[in-house]
Amino acid sequence: MTVPGEDWRAGGFGLYVHWPFCAAKCPYCDFNSHVVAHVDQRRWADALSAEIARLAAETPDRHLGSIFFGGGTPSLMLPETVDAVIRAAQAGWGFANDIEISLEANPTSVEKGRFRGFADAGVNRLSMGIQALNDTDLHRLGRMHSVAEARTAFDVARSVFDRVSFDLIYARQGQDRTAWQAELREALSMAVDHLSLYQLTIEPGTAFGARAEAGKLRDLPDDDLSADMYFDTQDLCEAAGMGCYEISNHARPGAQSRHNLVYWRQGDWAAVGPGAHGRLTLPNGRMATEAHRMPGAWLQAVETTGTGEVPRDAIPAHEQATEYLLMSLRLTEGLDEARYAALSGKPLEEHAVTSLIDMGMIDRSDGRIRATAQGRPVLNAILRELAA
Repeated sequence: MTVPGEDWRAGGFGLYVHWPFCAAKCPYCDFNSHVVAHVDQRRWADALSAEIARLAAETPDRHLGSIFFGGGTPSLMLPETVDAVIRAAQAGWGFANDIEISLEANPTSVEKGRFRGFADAGVNRLSMGIQALNDTDLHRLGRMHSVAEARTAFDVARSVFDRVSFDLIYARQGQDRTAWQAELREALSMAVDHLSLYQLTIEPGTAFGARAEAGKLRDLPDDDLSADMYFDTQDLCEAAGMGCYEISNHARPGAQSRHNLVYWRQGDWAAVGPGAHGRLTLPNGRMATEAHRMPGAWLQAVETTGTGEVPRDAIPAHEQATEYLLMSLRLTEGLDEARYAALSGKPLEEHAVTSLIDMGMIDRSDGRIRATAQGRPVLNAILRELAA
């Protein structure tokens, strides 16, 4: 039985560090990223470290199981900046013996030279934003690297880090099943232990969103073709020993992203940097934290007021239960029914559960509910039924 106020322990404890700067803005990206001419890295290292110290004082007697540097483009950080942040985290909380420290990197020639410095600072897992193994599509996606550069950077990363992941985007303009299958097989042949495979989504407020609205984003796969590509992805990865453990993430056994599991299992994570969102369980309840979004406003707030956060929101137990439902069913391990009931004060509605089982959308065993292979592509519909 989950003890109130201790539920986060079922998911673990991590730190998210947001580095908001990029060399260029990709046309599909709706993340909080900004292109600037110069960054005072010492000043940013001090501000991030101060935020870590503030949050650590609120959450004593914990040890970090993971740190994730996301962005933006964290590989634009100097190794000295990464080192300062990691040192602040270790001073604030201490580390689990097997801590995972991940950093997102772009495979350009400038950044790959920093890989050894990142490793020396304590990074032990690199997540590379390769996105395509096709130069024409890399150009369309606004990426600044070529396939050759990506392969070279990947080889360097494999020589430096024990664990390397990379991202690919599929269901791209003009892409058919044969092309995606060939590209995915190539990726699976690259001695990678983790792949994040995302369908291209067109988000409002992005360059692609504007082009789509103007009717200028042509040759996108339709829903049926995108669904076929999704099933092709599952089949090829499974055959290669990299089954999905989350809707878009595939790994060899033991190579799952521990930090992302903190999110999906609804543990606690401290979050620092512009626009960073966190979840912290404190004596007054579980809180949603959020930082000022704009880099300049965040930096000024940290330096002048001692915090980069906007006012926090308390998360009532029923909302915690809903968050757990929405996130846990993304995982192949599924949802712990007893944990859900402890959070919500009641079990899932039995008629909805049995109806979805009868349709082959979910299964139930060992006190857990899981989306089936048939159900995962329509997970949003499943969640609507269970959350009603």
